[in-house]
Formats: sequence, structure tokens, C-alpha cells
Amino acid sequence: MNSKIVVDSCCDLNQDIRERFDISTAPLSIDIEDKTFTDDHNLDREKLLSAMKASKNAPKTASPSPETFLKLFRGYENVFVVTLSKELSSTYQNALLAKQLLSDEDEDIFVHVFNSYSATVGETMIAYKIGELIEAGYGREEIIEKTEKYIAEMETLFVLDSLDNLIKAGRMNKVKGKIASFFNIKPILAGAEDGTIILLDKARGSKKAIKKLVDKIGQRGEELEEKILGISHCNALEKAEYIKNEALKKYNFREVIIVETAGISTVYANEGGVVLAF
Repeated sequence: MNSKIVVDSCCDLNQDIRERFDISTAPLSIDIEDKTFTDDHNLDREKLLSAMKASKNAPKTASPSPETFLKLFRGYENVFVVTLSKELSSTYQNALLAKQLLSDEDEDIFVHVFNSYSATVGETMIAYKIGELIEAGYGREEIIEKTEKYIAEMETLFVLDSLDNLIKAGRMNKVKGKIASFFNIKPILAGAEDGTIILLDKARGSKKAIKKLVDKIGQRGEELEEKILGISHCNALEKAEYIKNEALKKYNFREVIIVETAGISTVYANEGGVVLAF
């Protein structure tokens, strides 16, 4: 079966995962003041972080065009696409438009677009699951069925070290956000079933927040010894390694994968942010 995995650039990948499963990425773009960053392999994350910090406004993001997806679909029998939650981005709709355009020109290519109902390493783990199913020789209908089940059961948790972008974007009251920052309050957030983001808990200081985050894994996860834990971080490798070691001791995950945030995930997580998916 000639199969291809296509993701958008909110899917945080390392070189090993990208090469093992031959994953192609449709890049989003990020606008900050008069600067535009394309979220591809040439992105300078430190320049992006500096621009975010210097700006009074929240970054604006733009989805890949249908034509961008279309180019990545061509030449394969089966294409499996993983996108950002459709509640957070128009990327999912643009991938569906590309699928329709492709069906008008070539009926021999099968395309299925998965709404991740998540972002960042949540997308990574879905792409990883699809890759394993392809390697195991499953047919496309079984891949779709098993992946949709995986998405429905997947948990996404994260801790933000900086509230700047939430305040700038108006997603957090400015006064409350400043008070939280002053008292070093760190929110522990989760992906909801509908693909939106909810406040799960909070803690004073990063260390307490990370410890609570590890506890939340056990509270929200089941049969963890059969699962892979994905961790994405923005300049927070020490936190990611701590979570990995604690999670392996407490929950005996089958495997733990650590990746760095790409551009869009950096906009969401900001400096010091950590995201988990399992």
C-alpha cells in the first residue's frame, strides 16, 4: 500500500519520527507586527520568541492553503492527513478543500483528513499512531477506525510558564493575567472533547505545576503501560526530562517521546511551556 502521512506544522516532529514514517508538513505562517514567519524547517524559533515578547499584540496565524495540501497529496495511493483542531484553526477545512480538488482531478487517490481535536504533540502522537498502523500492514479502513478511536481516547495536558499571549489575545482577563503573573500562578490546561481548551488546575510556581501535571496523567489516563507519552517543550528540556522520568516510574508507559515545539506550538506554549499527549 503506497501510503503517505501529511500533517500541518503545529505537529511537532523530530528528525527520527519524520524520517521513520516519511511525514510531510504543510506550513502555517505567523504574523507579528510587520514580520512574517513561515513555520517550516528554516524557522528561527529564538527570533520568533523575541518578536512575540517585543510586540504588544498577539501573534496572528494563517493556515496552509488548499493548494499547499494538494501538492503534498499527489503521487500516492492513500493519504492520511492530521490537522489542528478545527475549533482552533481553518487548517482542517483547507485540507478538506484540497481533498475535494484532488477528487475532481484524480479519483485514484484516497485521502482521509483527521481532525486531531488537539494541537502540538497531540498531533504528533496521532501521526505516530498512523505510522505504526501502516508499518503493521493494516488496510486504510482499519487505519481510519483505529486512529479515530485513538483520537477519541487521547488526553492532551499542558502547563504554560508565560501568560503573555493569552493576555494579548484577550483569552485571559488582563488584570487577572497580571495578578497571576505577579504571584507566579501557572495554569494547568487540558484539551476538551470538542477540541477547545479548558482550565484544569493551577499551581504557584513551575515546579509545583509540573508535579501536578504528572499527577493529572494518572487521574485522566487508563492502561498507560500500553501507551506512548509524547512531550513537547519550548526551551524547557529539563522539565520535559523530569516529566519523562517521573511518568516512567509512576505509570510505566510503553515509550516516552520528547520533541521541541515548532512555530505554531511555540505561539501556543510560549517560552517554558510544556505539552503532553497520551
